Amino acid sequence: MDWGTLVATVSGGLIALSGTVLAEKLRRRHEDDRSSETRRRAVYVEFITAAGVCHARLRQLAQDPDAEADLEAAARLALADAAIHEVRERLFIDATTEIAGAGQAMFERLRALQRVVATGAWQTSPAFHDVYHPYLDAVWAYRVAVRQELEDGSFSPTAFGWEAWDGKDRCAVCRAGRDGALPVEA
Repeated sequence: MDWGTLVATVSGGLIALSGTVLAEKLRRRHEDDRSSETRRRAVYVEFITAAGVCHARLRQLAQDPDAEADLEAAARLALADAAIHEVRERLFIDATTEIAGAGQAMFERLRALQRVVATGAWQTSPAFHDVYHPYLDAVWAYRVAVRQELEDGSFSPTAFGWEAWDGKDRCAVCRAGRDGALPVEA
């Protein structure tokens, strides 16, 4: 029996098997990374969508706060109906630290908006705008952070012809206040 042939055959088989195992491990890692990125992307979009639903309801309440019998309950319900708390928990689990932080900052600004709406602030009131514009700024900070992570790219307000993310430069109420006119509450 020729031991050299046997050793070469066994060695070749072990090398081939090792290569196959390594290739499979790398393929699984790549699939896991893609799956994780897909899951993160989905929760990032779901979070900002839930915040948008809540924001729209809060703005609706602020258009005529007197129309609601229990404005505080209606403002709380805006968050519950949007399911933002549930999505936020998934964000904390799946998001990177930077995105979770930007999401939490956005959530805190949304809660500030919810609280001021619950007090009966009209959409044209200074109290509303004092929390509304920081919320818009936090929304855009979240979007920019997500974009930087997922696409390794960013943009600035100037890409849209704006001065800042907070929207004050485009806000008729804030512009009227700057010009000395007082906002009108219904």
